[in-house]
Amino acid sequence: MSGDDASATARVVVGVSGSLGSVTALRRAAAEARTRGAELWPVLAWEPPGGELAARRSPAACLMVDEWQRLAGQRLVSVLDEVFGDDGPGLPMRALVVRGVPGPALVETASREHDILVVGAGRRGHRPRAFSGWVSRYCLTHAACPVLAVPPSPLETQLAAVHRRNAWRMRLDPRQLLREEPVPPGV
Repeated sequence: MSGDDASATARVVVGVSGSLGSVTALRRAAAEARTRGAELWPVLAWEPPGGELAARRSPAACLMVDEWQRLAGQRLVSVLDEVFGDDGPGLPMRALVVRGVPGPALVETASREHDILVVGAGRRGHRPRAFSGWVSRYCLTHAACPVLAVPPSPLETQLAAVHRRNAWRMRLDPRQLLREEPVPPGV
């Protein structure tokens, strides 16, 4: 370990995309940073539409890179505002917008031995999507630091069920969203 790493502030690096899973991970990362007295490093990784190869082939893409970077920054600020409000997280924070594939970008950012990398664990269910959770799997297998994979919020599962019902135009009884048994009167 170099002298720079020994004197550096502890960091909790978290991948942020704006998805419910990443918002859950961001909240958990903030709690971890508070517990450890560490800096919170929310990271939004982005790629040009169509990927890097498409961007290199298109002359118009060269002109759009600054705009895409700006939009990625706006998205990160928007997510941080939604989660923490105007007061911020109440701890030191350094937000980053990184151009690159999310998994490798997060692993590269959380490069110190004493960093902690926090990622959303991906969806659960009977039929997971082909690429669901690939960022967390990449981070778990390639990171040099500990990785905390945060499971999805139960709310995410309920919202996915509502979305499926809406897509199929099925009737929805709002009472189905409540998982707890109703309390009988007089108890």
